[in-house]
Amino acid sequence: MKRSIVTGGGNNDKKFKAQPPPKNNYRGGGDDEEDDEFEEDDDEDEGDEFGEEEDEDDIDVENIIASDSMDIDIQDDGSQQLFLWSRKPVQDLVPHKKPLIFQQLEVDYTEIKEPVPGMPGPKVGPLPAIRLFGVTKEGNSVLCKVHGFLPYFFISCPPGFTEADCKSLKHDLNESMKMSSNQSNEKDIENIVVSIDIEKKKSIMGYNPNPLSDFIRITLILPKFVTRCREIFESGRHHFTIPGQPFRQYQTYESNILFALRFLIDKGITGCSWIELPANTYKLSETPVSTCQIEVDTSLETIISLSDDDSPAPYRILSFDIECAGRKGVFPEPEKDPVIQISNIVKNNGDAEPFIKNIFTLKGCSSIVGAHVIPHKREEDLLREWRKFVIKVDPDVIIGYNIVNFDIPYLISRARQLKIPEFALLGRIKTTISKIKSTRFSSSNLGTRESKEISMPGRTQFDLMQAIQRDHKLTSYSLNNVSAHFLKEQKEDVHFSIISDLQNGTDDDRRRLAVYCIKDAVLPMRLLDKLMILINYTEMARVTGVPLSYLLGRGEGIKVLSQLYRKAMVENFLIPTYKVTGKGEKFQGAIVIEPTPGFYDTPIATLDFTSLYPSIMMAHNLCYSTLLSAEEAKKLPPEIYTTTPFGDHFIKSDTKKGLLPRILEELLSARKKAKDELKNEKDPFKRAVLDGRQLALKISANSVYGFTGARVGKLPCLEISRSVTSFGREMLDKTKKIVEERYTIANGYKHDAVIIYGDTDSVMVKFGVKTVAEAMEMGRDAAKFVTTTFIRPINLDFEKVYYPYLLMAKKKYAGLYWTKPDIHDRMDVKGLEMVRRDTCLLVRNVVSTILKKILIEKDLKSAEEYTKSVISDLLQNRLDLSMLVITKALSKTQYKGKVIHNELARKMRARDPATAPNLGDRVPYVVIQGSKGAPIYEKAEDPLYALEHNILLDCQYYLDKQLKAPLIRIFKPIMSNPDLIFHGEHTRTIAQSTLSDNNKGFFGTLKKKKVCMNCPKELTDTESTTCINCQHKEASLYQTSLEKVTSLETKFSEAWTQCQRCSGSLHQPVLCSNRDCPIFYMRTKVQLDLIEAKKTLNRFNVEW
Repeated sequence: MKRSIVTGGGNNDKKFKAQPPPKNNYRGGGDDEEDDEFEEDDDEDEGDEFGEEEDEDDIDVENIIASDSMDIDIQDDGSQQLFLWSRKPVQDLVPHKKPLIFQQLEVDYTEIKEPVPGMPGPKVGPLPAIRLFGVTKEGNSVLCKVHGFLPYFFISCPPGFTEADCKSLKHDLNESMKMSSNQSNEKDIENIVVSIDIEKKKSIMGYNPNPLSDFIRITLILPKFVTRCREIFESGRHHFTIPGQPFRQYQTYESNILFALRFLIDKGITGCSWIELPANTYKLSETPVSTCQIEVDTSLETIISLSDDDSPAPYRILSFDIECAGRKGVFPEPEKDPVIQISNIVKNNGDAEPFIKNIFTLKGCSSIVGAHVIPHKREEDLLREWRKFVIKVDPDVIIGYNIVNFDIPYLISRARQLKIPEFALLGRIKTTISKIKSTRFSSSNLGTRESKEISMPGRTQFDLMQAIQRDHKLTSYSLNNVSAHFLKEQKEDVHFSIISDLQNGTDDDRRRLAVYCIKDAVLPMRLLDKLMILINYTEMARVTGVPLSYLLGRGEGIKVLSQLYRKAMVENFLIPTYKVTGKGEKFQGAIVIEPTPGFYDTPIATLDFTSLYPSIMMAHNLCYSTLLSAEEAKKLPPEIYTTTPFGDHFIKSDTKKGLLPRILEELLSARKKAKDELKNEKDPFKRAVLDGRQLALKISANSVYGFTGARVGKLPCLEISRSVTSFGREMLDKTKKIVEERYTIANGYKHDAVIIYGDTDSVMVKFGVKTVAEAMEMGRDAAKFVTTTFIRPINLDFEKVYYPYLLMAKKKYAGLYWTKPDIHDRMDVKGLEMVRRDTCLLVRNVVSTILKKILIEKDLKSAEEYTKSVISDLLQNRLDLSMLVITKALSKTQYKGKVIHNELARKMRARDPATAPNLGDRVPYVVIQGSKGAPIYEKAEDPLYALEHNILLDCQYYLDKQLKAPLIRIFKPIMSNPDLIFHGEHTRTIAQSTLSDNNKGFFGTLKKKKVCMNCPKELTDTESTTCINCQHKEASLYQTSLEKVTSLETKFSEAWTQCQRCSGSLHQPVLCSNRDCPIFYMRTKVQLDLIEAKKTLNRFNVEW
């Protein structure tokens, strides 16, 4: 069962209070206090906003530990299944003789009350300890606790401050920190400020040829104190003064970086990398706090990152899904509705098939081929046993579809309702409960989405729905639609309203539900493999240096920032901490050379700039560290700096090479290496890893420009982003000028070359040649010549030829795509309705078919006739409703004015809040008939509601507002008067259905009379079908009605059989209610039509 946002969820249940057990030195943690200050950013100039509201899932951990052991006893459980599910035992781990090598997947930190003997750092607690969760090559789970790393940040050193003043500053700052604390236990900490040091550094902002200068490094005892200490220096509210200095506010540096990420950066460790602990540098934990097979303590100084090892460990992946039995007409709520089934699929990374496929059920369930059914009599037993299963299987990665917003929160809230507090101990730390946190993620690129965050230390949660929403643009993100799109496979979608009936039925009924539940766990695993999502994200973590969990929960900015910090640290640069508001000056974006619309029946060569924005930043040395102010530029000789078309100034690379250009060079060089290795690699799994790596490197390089332009981000720099786009505009204009001046009849060529269109990083050139081969040859020559006029590494490359080519407007074109002269690769379409999500399926299908007839078949007459037939079918109500459904994303909570999909969502919420769309969902709707002049938002309706209530659709709207504009856009460059398509006999008749009970309007007050089936004459009480004048046609009318019923029965039977095949059984009734499937609407429509047709047939009173 899938749902975007869980209803209910226990925000009000605060019965339990979390306390660590007194005998254990470790307590749960993993989130920095500075998380609340973290502002996400994206590669668009609008940036992201990330707000959080925590659900305090407080539980008495001490009592839980006393009553429930995380180390499950197989014998006490009485089940050999738990033994079969377990990982392989650890073989011969001798710390003083053998190194420990593992791949880390998750990184966080915790607080320990007392230091571990023999480990570096302060000798009095509390202290932070970094936790690395990972897997060895043998498949054993590992928790490595790293000691000795403390949080720190910098401030600029005021004049006259020396090493002698450090001690007094430490004392005064320590007292100020204690005074500003509201918690008594913090006041008992003797040294919140651990040390004050002076280091030689330099700010990254602006070109500075001077030697390194003094900065004060402030080291604190715990990460949670960083935010408060930063405020003391930045805000001035505490009136804190540095000894011997006047009162002032200070700029802080690197005070908003997450503690775990700071550790990875300082140690040169990337996300998902291999870690080595040399022999005799680590020891087994005396008091294990986790369920990991190997738990060790080690020093910060001895840990080694094995950056050259890129082989993936055999980490365990669990895919699961739950089913809940809701009440009639109400979506399941964890406070009231039971969990009745949980399906599980487990496989090792790299394996082709899972080694576990089972389902936990409430009550009995018939056997399922290929799956292990585990029935339970009580819901409490089901939840307890499933938690035991998770702990024993010990997955490293937990996946599913919408598990973060529905499945996991529902399970935790339901267990709390049933007073099973130990259920929340789902992570690998024995004393850390899983907490639910409400979040809202906002991005100009991804829109606004409400979500949940569930803390589960040691286990990475990977929600396939969130990953696909980030990486792919689809009309709907339901599991059914996503599976149909990528896997070419659908599943039976059982509506939540009938799940309770199946659960209360027989074992066979529950088996039907179990098959459906298992499929919901199988499909995410197949999507994970098909799209190589985990491989791609693992490579992205390695490339950018961030933990795997950061990639779904945060924007693009954290990835660029991680790389920038790493490079800055090597160069002794410091990154300032800015508070950004999201407001600022906007700048002109990329240029578009005005298109010359038309249908080009000659080859059009396309020249593309390779990695345009990264290459501009490298060529012109655009970076924070090379930026000059106008005043500084006046003092320097002009030959050592570049003045951008926008008027900004940057030092040239031969004087000082910037950090961003060096980062980009490394990324693009590594990508080239990965692509070269990919060409020679034969192993499919290694090829997938290399392909994921080159894709991650490409995305990372392209994100750097967006990072500098994100106004809500860590380090926006308008001078860099506007300089990049201004150089891009200049380069496009220069390319147009060179090509059109060089390739002319006057210079010996057969035709004058013309740039017919240019957009951001590419130009379309009409050389006037007749063949694709000639266009390719001239395109390569032009690209090579133009490249010589630009600074390296800027490179103009010939990429493809379009032939024929239909250019309609800016960013709207279509053509056959050629990379080889003998045969075209595909039909390429940009910006048209067949690739847009805000049009109905009819428009996409019609546009696609017309383009194929024009471009591939080159039959304009056939395209015109096809268009007229579609218009006729539309106006005569012969099209299936599924062709007319429009979807739009509900991306905001408040819209300016009345917006169609938002108003419909409100209407649906009033009817049934449980099934209404939520923020982030795509809302499907159709446009129905309404009163004259009614606004469009009043005529939007839920497709299923319109179908079930026989509400008439506004076919004229679909013709005028959906079909007409794209059709005219296509035919205008080809026909002299494309409006003629919308006039003629095919547009005259508009068939109307009988008025429904919900669509009568004024005529609802009139009494409907029975009339003859052949003429308008009213029938007498003794007549049922025809009047006395038409009785001779009764047999013919009966035959027509019978044929109609037979035809509809056949059509319904075919749709029914298709749905049965999808459900996996031809012997059971169809229960599917998948609104993303066109067959669902077809089946529902045919069923309603068949009922009406049988009513008509029954008027004949024929007895056999």
